[in-house]
This record gives sequence, structure tokens and C-alpha cells, in this order.
Amino acid sequence: MVLSRFWLIIILSSVAYVLVLLGTGSVYSIDYLVNGKRDEPLLVKEMYVGQLPSATHDSLLNAKDGRYIIKGTAQQKDTVLTLDKDVVKMTAGKQAADGMLPTAKNTIFDLLLPLIAYLSFFCGILQLLIDSGASEKLARMLSPVFVKIFPDVPANHPAISYMMLNFAANFLGLDSAATPFGLKAMESLQEINKDKERASNAQIMFLCLHAAGLTLIPTTIIGYRAAQNAHNPADVMLPCIITSFVGTLAAMIIVGIRQRINFKSATLLLAIGAIVGLLTGLMFYITKLDLISKNHFTNNISNVILLAIILVILVYAFVHEKVFTSNGKDIFTSFVEGAGGGLKTGVTIFPYILGMLVAISLFRNSGVFEIISNLIAKFFLMLHVNREIVDAIPVALLRPFSSSGSRGFMIDSMQTFGVDSLTGRLSCVFQCSAETTFYVIAVYFGSVKIKNTRYTLSTMLLVDLICVITAVFVCLMFF
Repeated sequence: MVLSRFWLIIILSSVAYVLVLLGTGSVYSIDYLVNGKRDEPLLVKEMYVGQLPSATHDSLLNAKDGRYIIKGTAQQKDTVLTLDKDVVKMTAGKQAADGMLPTAKNTIFDLLLPLIAYLSFFCGILQLLIDSGASEKLARMLSPVFVKIFPDVPANHPAISYMMLNFAANFLGLDSAATPFGLKAMESLQEINKDKERASNAQIMFLCLHAAGLTLIPTTIIGYRAAQNAHNPADVMLPCIITSFVGTLAAMIIVGIRQRINFKSATLLLAIGAIVGLLTGLMFYITKLDLISKNHFTNNISNVILLAIILVILVYAFVHEKVFTSNGKDIFTSFVEGAGGGLKTGVTIFPYILGMLVAISLFRNSGVFEIISNLIAKFFLMLHVNREIVDAIPVALLRPFSSSGSRGFMIDSMQTFGVDSLTGRLSCVFQCSAETTFYVIAVYFGSVKIKNTRYTLSTMLLVDLICVITAVFVCLMFF
């Protein structure tokens, strides 16, 4: 219900604001909102060439490529004049995101098809885990810890193994694997959900922990920093780990309080202590490596572990091939069956993804997001917050809505303020310390057709805020 209302609010407010701008003459055309593409120049005016001032007219006619640039000021963007026969098109600035129709098209080709491919492959691998009996054994091993956090999930339930694989994939920065594992976990949790249209306690806890995104190796962030020629691309690794760990603990505690979960468990505290010990040990090891060794380690460890997981599942399936035979299957048939299930899941979640991304497209292109961002920035400047922190806020604000959008802001901040500046580094930590909240809710709950998400959205946004505050303090300590 909350997500539905929020979706309506951002669409209605965005459309209403743009129509007001068009009616008052503040914008020349709103074609960009429907058909425009990201980073295309925005049309601000058209006129006949004879209407130009004489100096501008002569400069444009003398330009070799039919383009003349009027330099802007610090507050105003450059204006580009392009001559097309007798008509001059004036453009300024760039479009923030794809328009509605390109977004709908790209959702299929750039997002849905790759997602279906990932889902099909990893769901096929997971089917081997199920049919070989490995998922039950894995769940039995993890039950002592998971039953403390998910008291409504029966001990040894297969959902436990799927959730563990999802958390592990997130931990290693493997988004392509984390989503299929997570969707399988949601489907498994839905089987024991008594009210099929209302999110269960276990589903809320799982999704909030997933969205907190405990990360060990932020390989993507390190790659972007390396591309911008950072002095040490991996120097944000420790702040990313600390911020995501604090976010994960916050999610567990906040949801646990709402669900009245008893965390006074030696097993649970031991598990948390083991994770802290593992993180500390790895961080200690990584900080001792030189730059080349550090980059080599961070670039390879995640993929090595992923391949190792696939290898172990396949070897286990091969050793226990008789289990498949007794059920009238073989290993490859089992894989194909699981892959087919992944394909169906991809088709199911497509409308949810499409609706959310089109709404976000309108929200960004209309200028409403920019207004909100600027107001928040001014508020923090009034409180005398460090300007370098304020300049990174757009990444934090956009992250819950759009990963690609916040990534664009992150890259822009590194290019504008310096890759090794506090703003550049803080933007990177903002980007890697939490998930794309609205996208995650749409995909995961959409996959099992949950309509009432209860307090999931408010909790995830609160955790996002905690991650932002933590990221600021951690970056101030480190940089």
C-alpha cells in the first residue's frame, strides 16, 4: 500500500510540475520527458536564423559545423546553437535520464533480458542443489543461527540455504548471482507464508538484510575509481565494509524490535563475532598488500569463490547422481528444469520493474528530484555542514531510486571534485553501502505477488539513512 501510494505521488507530482512549467513558458518542449535519451542536449528554444542578434548570426553562419556555443556562467549552462536550414535550435544542459518510452524499451533489452539470463543460469544451479539433497544438508548446518533471526522459518527449511547463498553473493559483490538466489529465497519463504498477499515477518527480515548489502569486496566501485586514475582505487574498501556492516546490524535490530525477536543467543552472538573476526582479518591482510597485489586480490577473490560454489554443487550432484535417477531425472534435466523456472520468474517480475523505472524516469527528468536535492543541500549548508559532504548528497538521495542514476552522480562527483577528494570518496561509499530500495521491493515482492509490504519500505529507508550518516562519519575518520 505504501509503495503504491509513493509510486502514484512521484508520477503525479512529476507530470503536474512539468505541465505547469510548459504552461508558464518555463520550458519550451516536454518531448524529452517522453522520447528523450539520457545525456542528450535539452532543447530550450527554436527560432529563425534571421531573428538572431547580428553578432551571433554572423558567428553561427561562419561556424564550420553549423554549431556555435555561447559560454554560460557558473550558475548557467553553456547554450549551443545548431543551424538546421533556416531554423536555429538552442540547447542547454543534458537530460538526466531516459524518457518514458526509451525507459520502457531499455527495461526489456538492457535489464530484463540480462536478468532473465542470470536467473535462468543460477536457478538451474540451485535446482541441482535442491534435487541432490544438498540444500537440506546446508539448511541443517545453518539452522542454529538462522532460526534465531527467522523464528517463523522451520529448522532445516530450504529457504535457509537460499538466503545464505544470497547473503554470500552480496558479501562478495556478485549482484548477478545475488538476485537469483534472493528470488529463490522469497519463493521458498512464500510457501510457508499463510497470507499470500501480505509480507511475512521472515520475508521482511530477509529483504531488509539483503538491502543493507553487507559487502566485503566492492569490486565495481574499485573499478570505477581505477578508471578515474585514483591514487589508490581500493582505499574506500574499508569504509564500504564498515558502513555496510553497520547498516546490516541496524536492519537486523530494527526489524527484530518490530518482530519482538530475542537476540539473547550465544549462537547468534558467536556468528556475528565470527563475521566481525573474518572482516577484521581480511581487512588486516588487504591493508598489508601493495597497490598491485591489492587490486589483483580484490579483482579475483569474488569470482574465484563464485566458481568454487558452482564447482562444489556440480561435484556434489555428480557424486549423488543416483538421487536424480531415483526421481526420474538426470543432472542436466534438473538444471534445465530450474532454468525454466528462472525464465518464468523473470517474466513475472517484468511489470513491477517497468512500472517503477518509468516512475523514476519521470521523477528525474521533470526536475522534481533536483528541486528536492537542492533544498536538502541548502538545509545542510545552513547547518554549516562541510561543503564537500553536501556535494556528495545527490548520490545518497538518488541511490534508493536508481542505481544507474546514482552511479552517474558518483562518476560526475569524482570528475568534478577529484577522484581522491572527500566528495569523490564519500560518493563511492554512498554508492556501495546500500541497495536500490524501490527497485528491490518491486522485484522481490513482485516475484511472489505480495501486495501489502507492511513496514518494509519505511525500515529500508531508515537503514539507508543510517548508512548515509555512518558513511559520513567513517569517511571523515579515514580521509
